[in-house]
Amino acid sequence: MMDNEELPIGFTMELAMHADALNKFSRLPKAQQEAYIDGAKDIENREQMRNYVEQMFL
Repeated sequence: MMDNEELPIGFTMELAMHADALNKFSRLPKAQQEAYIDGAKDIENREQMRNYVEQMFL
């Protein structure tokens, strides 16, 4: 996955709960992973994060 990039905890938790999403995320090019991480940093609550992960990867 990411080398030195810190993942938002909510994003990490949602990926962990959705194995398919985690697998898809881990296969993305680094630049695309960083774009998803940057988008996750703006999310304010768990429901929004769940929707973000589900819409992006499922």
